[in-house]
Amino acid sequence: MALLFLSTPEREAVWRPIFEAAGERFIAGEDAVTDPDEVTHLMCWLPPQDLLRYPNLKVVIGAGAGVDHMPRMPEGVALVRTLAPGIDEMVRDWVVMATLMLHRDMPTYVQQARAGQWKGHAVPRARGTCVGIMGAGRIGALAARTLSDMQFDVVCWSRSGRAVAGAKVFAENGLDDFLAQADILVCLLPLTDETRGILDAALFAKLPRGASLVHAGRGAQLDMDALRQALDDGVLSSAMVDVTDPEPLPEDHWAWNDHRVFVTPHIAANTDHEEGARHALAVIRASRENAELPGKVDQDRGY
Repeated sequence: MALLFLSTPEREAVWRPIFEAAGERFIAGEDAVTDPDEVTHLMCWLPPQDLLRYPNLKVVIGAGAGVDHMPRMPEGVALVRTLAPGIDEMVRDWVVMATLMLHRDMPTYVQQARAGQWKGHAVPRARGTCVGIMGAGRIGALAARTLSDMQFDVVCWSRSGRAVAGAKVFAENGLDDFLAQADILVCLLPLTDETRGILDAALFAKLPRGASLVHAGRGAQLDMDALRQALDDGVLSSAMVDVTDPEPLPEDHWAWNDHRVFVTPHIAANTDHEEGARHALAVIRASRENAELPGKVDQDRGY
């Protein structure tokens, strides 16, 4: 049983000693494979085209929390996404930062600062402002708890409708009611056929007029042209996005120079190398024991 590691030298420098200390076989790079039969686990961002080269492959471990870029695995090969507490906490921190920036109207103050204007405006209260979180998984639930503790009213929308501490939850068929309450809409959804392009003109029109958008899901969920039109029409007042379509966003794209929009370059989180290695070891051990794989992806649902 061996892990084939296909990633950066920086990550390898952390992973290799952890695997060696655990007594697990670690192979860095396909050129180092002398016996394809011994490869049972693969860690990568994108797998090699010919996975059939490894007849005993059981699990592909994605290098990040998202797997929407991954192809469907061959029959009998499980796909796992990386679970690391640091990812959850970093994205939560970015969402809270973005929510507060839009809640406290930082787009206006940044524009005033560039013009040398010293001008205060009314300070809104968190209490009575509703943050609507689309996607109530690990990260969404963590963000909901944090924002609720800050006295925001929090509602969540998820396919399952599973309870979230500190928030009212709407199930799949309650989307319109959910949107009608969301003064600040946060998207943390995985990318699936159902969520591709979900942030469009029709959805924005169901929000309270002048709402704001915080987007840290996936770039292909947001119609950037619809975002611009919604801002121009006053349907939305501001937005902060960490993911775009395409990525990287072209340097001449309108969003870079629109004072109503903050763009960050997909930096809400980075996988901590040590946490990633520990998770991979947990996957290998669970696989060996025929136990549930932590982070296993339902490839039909896409998450």
